[in-house]
Amino acid sequence: MSVGSNTHLSISAELVGEIQQLQHGQSVVKLVTLPSMVADDFGLVHGGFIFGLADYAAMLAVNEPTVVLGAADSRFIAPVKVGDAPIATAIVIEQKGKKYSVECMVKVDDKPVYSGVFTCFVVEKHVLS
Repeated sequence: MSVGSNTHLSISAELVGEIQQLQHGQSVVKLVTLPSMVADDFGLVHGGFIFGLADYAAMLAVNEPTVVLGAADSRFIAPVKVGDAPIATAIVIEQKGKKYSVECMVKVDDKPVYSGVFTCFVVEKHVLS
């Protein structure tokens, strides 16, 4: 069953991707890479943008207004170049109270480029309040 986003409502889709699918405990997010994301003359997209995509997908999989990232175990598997459209799939694999473990895989044309496990927490109130 499809659900609406309850978190990161003001985030820029241009920077972290656009929601493709959102269900309880899982999300799919697509990022269109831009020339402004390029790190060198070869067209390599900086890994921070791929991490941001995966992080956003993980937050959406939890989908609570006050979800925050506590830790990430990341693996960059293959490079992403400008013009690619990486797709992140995130799935909640464990929940213990307010602590969630979320597995995320990012692919470009079915080729894995990033994998990670995110430890997320749902806090009582916004971290800046």
